[in-house]
Amino acid sequence: MSESDSAKLAAVAWIREQMDRHALTLDDLVVAGCFDKVPAPAPTAPAAKAPRKAAATPEAGAASALPTMPKAAANGTPQASAARPLYRNAMGQTWDGQGEYPDWLQRAVNAGQSIEFFRVE
Repeated sequence: MSESDSAKLAAVAWIREQMDRHALTLDDLVVAGCFDKVPAPAPTAPAAKAPRKAAATPEAGAASALPTMPKAAANGTPQASAARPLYRNAMGQTWDGQGEYPDWLQRAVNAGQSIEFFRVE
């Protein structure tokens, strides 16, 4: 399994965890406008990709049919975000100080790191 496949699996697990934590369904996210309209698939060469295996669960099948999220900037934050980041980690992940702590910051604080360590001026 490649590193990008591992990262995707970790992201899917995190998203499912957050949905369970906040009792969200896919319908809740669609109604909230979290997804763009699904673009028509781009034509690909027949041998470009191996076919995917069938999904083992209904949720997994539904997840593969989800529309794409807005593209992220190089530092992992959505481009549409106009808020100036107040906190940044060494990986370039940022937080504007609004809402709950992002997972990366919450883990650091839980481990005993001061939030001020991540403040940017």
